[in-house]
Amino acid sequence: MMRKVAFYTLGCKLNYAESSMLQRKFEQSGYQKVSFDAEADVFVINTCSVTQVADKKCRQAIKKATSKGAKVVVIGCYSQLKPEEIAAIEGVDLVLGTADKFKLVEHVESLWNGNAVKIHSCDIASVNSYEASYSISDRTRAFLKVQDGCDYHCSYCTIPLARGSSRNEDISSVVSRAKEIAAKNTKEIVLTGVNIGDFGKTTGENFFELVKQLDKVEGIERYRISSIEPNLIHDEIIDFVKSSNRFAHHFHIPLQSGCDKILAAMGRRYKREVFAARVKAIKEVMPYACIGADVIVGFPGETDDDFMDAFEFIKSLPVSYLHVFPFSERPNTKAFDMKGKLSPQVKERRSKALIELGNVKKEAFIQENIGRKETVIFESKLKDGQMHGFTSNYIKVSAPYDKKLIAALSAVTLDEVLDNMLVKASIVS
Repeated sequence: MMRKVAFYTLGCKLNYAESSMLQRKFEQSGYQKVSFDAEADVFVINTCSVTQVADKKCRQAIKKATSKGAKVVVIGCYSQLKPEEIAAIEGVDLVLGTADKFKLVEHVESLWNGNAVKIHSCDIASVNSYEASYSISDRTRAFLKVQDGCDYHCSYCTIPLARGSSRNEDISSVVSRAKEIAAKNTKEIVLTGVNIGDFGKTTGENFFELVKQLDKVEGIERYRISSIEPNLIHDEIIDFVKSSNRFAHHFHIPLQSGCDKILAAMGRRYKREVFAARVKAIKEVMPYACIGADVIVGFPGETDDDFMDAFEFIKSLPVSYLHVFPFSERPNTKAFDMKGKLSPQVKERRSKALIELGNVKKEAFIQENIGRKETVIFESKLKDGQMHGFTSNYIKVSAPYDKKLIAALSAVTLDEVLDNMLVKASIVS
């Protein structure tokens, strides 16, 4: 009888790419993939540990799986950082660290013969292998892993502790995977990793060389750069995206703070002027480009004056949207032991102010685009006979359903803003 496997993935696009690859390995080994809500022989939870909230969601998913009476395996960042804590949860059968998660099928097979060791952990400094991954969920979009790990060691971040040092495979291998994705008739690829602008550390190449080669892959209509550090967005990358017919005019840039004092305490590798200069450089050559930013509020030692300094700086920039995170203490990071911790109430108040600013900026960006022509890859049918998709510059649009246009690149005119910042579009014939 064919055994069934179910996955539950939390966290970043990189986790989803890796889960998808591991699911395919199970299918190649004779397993049937089922949904997490279905009956299965083994449940795999791929975890995140970037915040306390992420830890909590992981524990909730694990406990849901253990209630089903099947084998339960936990992989991912949380399992690398806190393997004993996870193994102590009743019903967990296997905990695999960073080095072992890609041997998942092999470890699961050991469960059936009764020879399994419960915890497989590793010294993260010893992890130097690279496992290629990409996700395929439909004909529209794939997440393609191009890099793993990080050498930056920001004072608040556990990712280097969970994933190890920066590493990648060579450009020709990444291009080959893009061609595999194109052969599946998938039209958009999101380039993902931990610090993708750092691509090339292990192969003597660089990110600019990678995007130039990916741009040549036939069958892919659009690439998105998921997130890139401000100090790694070089002018040549910006100019290339402007001239490319395939790379979306969409940049997501982690700012983290608009106050130089806090940036220094965070161990970030730039001052805010670098971020402002990169935004200016993008907007000068692509005035309608979408620029998103990550911001952390309530970092230890952040005074009211520091926050307002950051707030006014962000307010002055032509960014299109914000992802706002209250500071979350992470054990074994430098920030964990810093003085000047702020109350949850202060962090919540500052988060709310920045979220409201982000909403204002997003609405203004969308309004600037009304009346313009853009390209959209329509994804699916919505209620009331509407289909939706995203423009190159990341505006969500709605148009009357047309089967021929699903998963195809279409020219549209952006007509008017509907509820929830959805934009009504008309097809350009």
